[in-house]
Amino acid sequence: MINLTPNAVKAIQRFIRGSETPVVGLRLMISGGGCSGFQYGMRLEGEKAEDDWEIEVEGVKLLVDPFTHPMIDNVTIDFIDSLTHTGFKFDNPNASAQCSCGSSFSV
Repeated sequence: MINLTPNAVKAIQRFIRGSETPVVGLRLMISGGGCSGFQYGMRLEGEKAEDDWEIEVEGVKLLVDPFTHPMIDNVTIDFIDSLTHTGFKFDNPNASAQCSCGSSFSV
């Protein structure tokens, strides 16, 4: 299960509407890097890979690869727009440590 806050849903829908190419969903991914070992990534995707998990949350289609799926199970994604920070923030109960900006973690 992946949770999206209302602010995250609005932001994702805005990005999808603004895309110049057709979008089948938002890809969520984990890669090595960041200050805590792993970092989150997101991108609008034009096609679904054969082994993707396809999850629909609040009308938003999310695509998640098999490596990423167990690391973001039960994650909550929010969109913050403040004077000091604008972007997506991940609250991941699977993380043993997380950087203060919320964009990298360790397990």
